[in-house]
Amino acid sequence: MNEIVVQTKDNKQVVYLPEKCIGCGTCTMVCPKDTLIIGSVGPVARGLINKEYLDIRDTCITCGMCTKVCPTGALEMREDGKPVCDENFLCSSLAPTTVNDNCVHCGVCEQICPQGAIETRQWLANDGSARIDGETIIDQETCVHCGWCSEVCPTNAITVQKPFEGTWERAEDVCQACRTCVDVCPCNALFNPEWAPGERVDKVAQRPDACIYCGACAVSCPVNAIDVQKTAIVPDMNKKAVFEKKLLNKPSATPVLTSVLVTDEDACLGCGNCVIMCPVNAKSSKDLAAGSLNDLDEKPLLEVRNGTVKVVDQEACGSCGACALICPVSAIWLEKREVE
Repeated sequence: MNEIVVQTKDNKQVVYLPEKCIGCGTCTMVCPKDTLIIGSVGPVARGLINKEYLDIRDTCITCGMCTKVCPTGALEMREDGKPVCDENFLCSSLAPTTVNDNCVHCGVCEQICPQGAIETRQWLANDGSARIDGETIIDQETCVHCGWCSEVCPTNAITVQKPFEGTWERAEDVCQACRTCVDVCPCNALFNPEWAPGERVDKVAQRPDACIYCGACAVSCPVNAIDVQKTAIVPDMNKKAVFEKKLLNKPSATPVLTSVLVTDEDACLGCGNCVIMCPVNAKSSKDLAAGSLNDLDEKPLLEVRNGTVKVVDQEACGSCGACALICPVSAIWLEKREVE
């Protein structure tokens, strides 16, 4: 597993494990030195940019605050080279997801787990009965405690403890249904509802029973249409009150633009798909969002000039990667932006 050393001081070391990170930015909310920066979560989750969720400044004092609130163990405190795992850490205080003897090893939990953290093994019973024996194995290192397995289990055999309770709200008039939040969510807790002719449905809907209120969706939204607030830290952990002051009933982490849009004018067809698809552009005009490319003289982020796409304002980018996804000739993409 890839490791990035954040800081070392005496016998202590803070280490970032990107493969465990879900891009929620909870760590950035408690860091006293603004060492950790969250941004460009959408294109990272979509595989459109070669970077990690977190960028790291050289200001860490190895206080370990970030390691104590990380819900997945992506930030780790080590002493004398060994991970510190005790009741001072949320990840360690979370009860492991367990399976009891009611399990019939049907495999539904394995199919639905958004992190692929469950494996079921089945074999025919060897006692003459027409039934299935087996085992259900949960990878505690991969599990994000979303609760999908518990919700779909037909025999109530699985117990899950979530890291947070919270609230999730979406501004319907601001949301552009770009699916960035859907693609980013580590729990498959968000989706675009299907609709019948003439039926009005929400652009994005939430599955509360699958949500861990991590805030990754809010961090990734290019138009700030989502608000996630933690209302409780569920597990019992030492000094919980300190972290409750930092995290509870507050907006999710504020993202920093850690990517830059790059275009290839020679490859660009001037089709304007990216201009229409861009959620920042679409938010500025309903006509533009509906495909009326030339009805606006000025666009806030992307526009076609003289037959090729131009980036009007890099700072306006919400870093979702929608433009790169829709471009038919890969003439626009994102690259890592150095953060000061």
